[in-house]
Amino acid sequence: MVLTDKKIGFGLTGSHCTYDQVFPVIDKLVADGADVYPVVSYTVQNVDSRFGTAAEHLQVLEDKTGHTPVSSIVEAEKFGPANPLDAMVVAPLTGNSLSKLANAITDSPVLMATKATMRNQAPVILAISTNDALGLNGVNIMRLMATKGIYFVPFGQDNPFNKPNSLIAKMDYLQDTIEAALENKQFQPVITTY
Repeated sequence: MVLTDKKIGFGLTGSHCTYDQVFPVIDKLVADGADVYPVVSYTVQNVDSRFGTAAEHLQVLEDKTGHTPVSSIVEAEKFGPANPLDAMVVAPLTGNSLSKLANAITDSPVLMATKATMRNQAPVILAISTNDALGLNGVNIMRLMATKGIYFVPFGQDNPFNKPNSLIAKMDYLQDTIEAALENKQFQPVITTY
């Protein structure tokens, strides 16, 4: 299998409403033989919401992967040359973290793990979840789409009439996108109906 013994970083940022779509993908990656290392933003570590508490989410990640979530920039930096990943996934990727990544700002564990993976020239897979994708963040998405080694999980408008600028990745395509990225290919089509 493509994922057997692959070391996959899995970053989560603060789009709490999509965790129920992301957690089953982590289960499948582990079941398919991947060694998944969770990496969490400060929002994931500290914000309780109607979708669950921060402590609950951290425990779920540890239970699913067998690894304590990476929660500091110092820990995440070790995914550079010292302890490289085969690929880094960020799912969900908020507009805030997306804009920082596109502009080389590294102020969270997820962004540091992503930067370290890019430095190692391993693939980075992004699953966006932002209400501003077709607004000011559109330029940042295009900048990342044009960046070598970055691959997008297919995305579409989740609610075009009530949230016309919102785009969310279809998490059903996350594993397919990871497998294609490990072969340096973009899973297609990138833009899809939701």
